[in-house]
Amino acid sequence: MCYLVAKDTKKHGCLALKTQHGKHLVELKRSLYDSAKCDGIQLVTISRPTAYGEYAPYTFADDEEEFVSLVKSMRK
Repeated sequence: MCYLVAKDTKKHGCLALKTQHGKHLVELKRSLYDSAKCDGIQLVTISRPTAYGEYAPYTFADDEEEFVSLVKSMRK
């Protein structure tokens, strides 16, 4: 288990999605960079949120669809 974190480098806090390592995670990150125009959005995979206070406060998405939608709306 891991967390995919999306951080707008110009804002405080981040979005997070609980997920699994593997090919699907790589494809999800690549898709987000390609389709969401992620200039200024940092996508990072972390082991646990409590170990990475620099991204706090965390807003956790319930599922991948919600996470993708929220990330795409970050730069509007």
